[in-house]
Amino acid sequence: MVAAHRGSQRTATPRLAGRRTVPRAPRRVLTAATSAAAATTLVTAGCAGPVPFHRPGEGPAGAPLIPLGGPAPFATTGRGPAKGSARPAPPGPATDVYAATGPGMLSPAVRGLPHRVYVPNAATGTADVIDQRTGRLLERLPAGGAPALIVTGPDLRRLWITGLADGRSLTLGPGASGPAEGPRISRPGPLYFTPDGRAALVMAGRSARIDVRDPRTLRPRGTIRLPCRGAVRADFTADASALLTTCPKTGQVVRIDPARRTVTATLRLPAGSRPGDLRLSPDGRAFLVADTARGGLWTIDAARPRALGFVRTGPGPHGLVLGRGARLLYVLGGDGTVSAVDPATLRVSRLWRAPGRRALLPGGVSADGGTLWLSDPAGGTVYALSTRTGRPLHAVRVGGRPGGPCVHPQPARYSLGGPGLFR
Repeated sequence: MVAAHRGSQRTATPRLAGRRTVPRAPRRVLTAATSAAAATTLVTAGCAGPVPFHRPGEGPAGAPLIPLGGPAPFATTGRGPAKGSARPAPPGPATDVYAATGPGMLSPAVRGLPHRVYVPNAATGTADVIDQRTGRLLERLPAGGAPALIVTGPDLRRLWITGLADGRSLTLGPGASGPAEGPRISRPGPLYFTPDGRAALVMAGRSARIDVRDPRTLRPRGTIRLPCRGAVRADFTADASALLTTCPKTGQVVRIDPARRTVTATLRLPAGSRPGDLRLSPDGRAFLVADTARGGLWTIDAARPRALGFVRTGPGPHGLVLGRGARLLYVLGGDGTVSAVDPATLRVSRLWRAPGRRALLPGGVSADGGTLWLSDPAGGTVYALSTRTGRPLHAVRVGGRPGGPCVHPQPARYSLGGPGLFR
């Protein structure tokens, strides 16, 4: 959130004052000089690092990123986490949190998978599958009950279907003919995963708590008690030491230590506020929190919960979607508008009006960054909007009551679950 200023360097060009006669050096001196130069060349070539240097945004997915011009005496080779660790440590506040989510930066785990959109449909009890390229409804996978949310698992491959009325959970893997039965979840709600991959968090919603579960089996492990009810949206700090969640009805923002499973701080926003969806800023210093009642975004300090500012975006902002590399944040308004906000400057760069002029549910952006997928529950339609012009590219009539689309696969190192949280 702090702008970087680039300095300029001026290189002096040496001037020749006049012609000088250089005495001929003895042959042995030339030989020594030549040998020294050759030795220097060999030493330089022999000391070349095994890690290639890439500019930010370049290089293959998963490759080490070393900014040119900066000191880098040591670097990892990007071959994966050290033995005993779940995955590489998340980036710190001084780095780009979403450096691995740029256009086309698919990890080896999901390269080659078909590009699909999975839409939970509570009215039909199915997970509707849409081809991203053609916008054609390919199939309806029976999900049973009333699926409310489809979440990408930490490995970026397996999808979790949650929110079923009977408390069941379902999983959907690449190439599977249909969802597989998962464990039951009492008081089912949105599903999140800690950045270290060691725990799954189920937002109980109506209850003042967050259930801690095994990330692979969803078996119970514990509970985090909250000071308020209705918490359904959350996001993690850059160093993964804290989780922020919101309680719309009470206007509170709660900071949690997921390792100790305790609440560490609570912020109450001004009267009348209804904080909802939230996203961490690219520099990791603040959270951007949508306030449906005040019509804008709060900037909340990531180090300790305090309001740093407020920016208006439009009436009823309720859903947030980050674009590729977090260059833009798409804010969904209650009147069917989509505001594109620059997370670095907090300026609204463009404003679109989606078809139907009704409140849409957030989905995600395609891997190449060119398409924004949203759903219209009241109209039974899933929309694909151009991120360049805002015009509809596809309008897929699925009927029923479609929920937020899950766009798969996604560029990232891992998934944090929820409605499209990736790092």
